[in-house]
Amino acid sequence: MAERIIKYDPKIFKGVTFHNVTTAFANGSDTPSAYLDRCLETVELREPKIRAFASLNKEAARAAAKASTQRWTTGNQLSNIDGMPVGIKDLLETKDMPTQMGCEALEGNFPKNDNAAVWALRQAGAVIFGKTITAELGGNHPGATKNPFDLGRTAGGSSSGSAAAVASSMMPAAIGTQVGGSIIRPAAYCGNFALKPSQGGIHRGERQATSMSTHGVHASSIEDMWHVAIEIASRVGGDPGYPGIIGPTKAPRAIQAERLIILETEGWAELDDTSVIEFEQILEKLAQNNIALLRRKKHISIENLETHISDARHICSMITAWENRWFQRNLVDRFPDGVSERTKATLAKAEAMKPEDYQSLLLKRENIRTAYANLSPLADAIITFACPGPAPSWNGDLPGQPLAPWPTGDAVFNYPSSMIGTPVVTIPIMAVNGMPVGLQIMGQRGEDARITSIARWIYENINPVTVTQPT
Repeated sequence: MAERIIKYDPKIFKGVTFHNVTTAFANGSDTPSAYLDRCLETVELREPKIRAFASLNKEAARAAAKASTQRWTTGNQLSNIDGMPVGIKDLLETKDMPTQMGCEALEGNFPKNDNAAVWALRQAGAVIFGKTITAELGGNHPGATKNPFDLGRTAGGSSSGSAAAVASSMMPAAIGTQVGGSIIRPAAYCGNFALKPSQGGIHRGERQATSMSTHGVHASSIEDMWHVAIEIASRVGGDPGYPGIIGPTKAPRAIQAERLIILETEGWAELDDTSVIEFEQILEKLAQNNIALLRRKKHISIENLETHISDARHICSMITAWENRWFQRNLVDRFPDGVSERTKATLAKAEAMKPEDYQSLLLKRENIRTAYANLSPLADAIITFACPGPAPSWNGDLPGQPLAPWPTGDAVFNYPSSMIGTPVVTIPIMAVNGMPVGLQIMGQRGEDARITSIARWIYENINPVTVTQPT
């Protein structure tokens, strides 16, 4: 029997949100301090079982919320997210909390710096009150976080704590990062909205080591998701050489797509029948709203992309493994017992590569990007699963058995967007046996606002689909 902290039905489930309380802040009927206290009460209640946080700084959070309350009282609020409690994935540096990256070798690591995104959030008046648990070094060796909708299942990775904290209503939004599927997949498993921006859309600060990494946002509403992302980007811009996310300060209005491409990816064959049935029901509802749905069998350019991404899992994983190689090698050399065997196994694969292997992978990635760009005239966006069905069960590796390959779930539906650098929005619109299954909308680079608009229309106009199978 599944142990559930929260029941999930996308038709009725609502997490804690922020955008809808600011009017009360302005008229004095609520305050950021009171809002934070409610969040902390939820943390106190649910954190012992969910284990979403690596560290908390309640004292600093209360001081920040008090300052925000004063600004709202005098009409001098700094932004749409002034007073919003936000969690920070424990890969990003924070000046007031350690940055231990889910790794025993980095226990006690405390740079006392703020990542660029964290600095921007503070400048916008956000309340930074906790570091959320990450899989080790942002890889696939899981931390302690549980899925709030079934404690026997993973919350995804590597942004597991961010996804679970938002799903548990401990806060309205949290920062995640993605190099393979670490924003979109946990959001899909935990019933969040999430934005993985265009590559370079949010300045990564000290996190510049890999070519496909992005910072993004988990939230309980599409409005809060956008507000956090744009408030960061409007202050620090994008990565070096990138303009950053561009768009309105308020969440973009809903826009109905005219044509959507259905992308299967190499993960299609791994889907369970129930998830496929639900997805087809969503597609049927879209078609009933006069949205044309384009499939690979009838369009050679879609088939061309599908062929190019048929080994996306390998391409994406090995590019990242190579790029992380030297940092991880130095860490293992210094702390041989402080890094997991799972991470060491990935390192061994990277160290078996040669520069020409990496070059070959980069060429394949570039071909994929070209094939994807060629789809731009064909449709407004791409639609597909954000995860391969419900979150899998996870209670640890079995003694004497090989390490599980995907303990935080398979990122197979997320690798294409990570390699291409496209913006993605996850929509919590499906459930199988009380477990979230996310949908994702992908656009072309730089279309973050437009994709948010399309995702918003779908969420506001297409009724969620749920299926409960007899046990």
